[in-house]
Amino acid sequence: MKLNELSPAPGAKKKPKRVGRGPGSGHGRRSCRGNKGQKARNKVKKWFEGGQMPLQRRLPKRGFKNPTRVEYEIVNIEKLAVKFGEGEEVNPETLAAKRLISKKDARVKILGRGEVSFPLKISAHAISAKAKEIIEKSGGTVSLIK
Repeated sequence: MKLNELSPAPGAKKKPKRVGRGPGSGHGRRSCRGNKGQKARNKVKKWFEGGQMPLQRRLPKRGFKNPTRVEYEIVNIEKLAVKFGEGEEVNPETLAAKRLISKKDARVKILGRGEVSFPLKISAHAISAKAKEIIEKSGGTVSLIK
C-alpha cells in the first residue's frame, strides 16, 4: 500500500448540498429556506431567542470594580532574609532584580512572616506593623516611598 493509494471508506465522504443552482438541482428558487421571513434572509443573530428577552439581559449584573484600588506586590521578611545580605538596601529595583516582584515600578508591601537576624535598609510603599518591629529589632531601618 502506497500513500497515493489511500482513500476514505465508501460512503464516508458526502458531497455538500449545492443550493441556489436552479430548479433542476432540486434546491433552487428558495434554496431550502422556506418562504420569506427572517430565517430565509440570513439575518438571525446567534443570541436571538425569537423575541423572548435574551439571556444576557435576563441575568443580573454582578460585581464591582473599584477604580481607586491600589494593588501591592507582597514580600515577606523570610524571603528578604534568604535573598539579601547584611546591610544591603532593599527597594523595588533590587527586589525586581532578585525576582521577588515582577516589575521594578510595582508598589511593594513588606509583611512580617519570618525572621531576620541582620540589619537591612528597607524602602517600600507600605509595611505591616509586625514587619517594621522585626526589622527595627534586628537593627535595620524602614522608610516609606510615596
